[in-house]
Amino acid sequence: LLFSSMVGKDRIIFATKEDHETPSSAELVADDPDDPYEEQGLILPNGDINWNCPCLGGMASGPCGEQFKSAFSCFHYSTEEIKGSDCVDQFRAMQECMQKYPDLYPQEDENDEKSSKDLEAASMEASAAKEEKASS
Repeated sequence: LLFSSMVGKDRIIFATKEDHETPSSAELVADDPDDPYEEQGLILPNGDINWNCPCLGGMASGPCGEQFKSAFSCFHYSTEEIKGSDCVDQFRAMQECMQKYPDLYPQEDENDEKSSKDLEAASMEASAAKEEKASS
């Protein structure tokens, strides 16, 4: 008699003594790197971004998916001294899109908002410093 139930995120399975005495018929299958459902993590072995990674929480496929992909790609591939300082425009476009969908992309509370604005200000300062350095 097998009994299976879900408790939270864990699955509990009860097995009888006979179940344990019967040899397993399970076969081990080598991992298929081309399996699109295999969880590869955020960065694929070839260095590309895995847009299907559950760690992105569906951001790449929502109504602002293209803006998210553009901003995240820019940051990922950025070679600037301050990584991502060349991506201010892409992140601003993503933020503007997200503000149009407050139900899907809830805004941070005031404390989080402050740190978000600080980050944006730091990115703009870095961008301005880069332009100043380039013109001198």
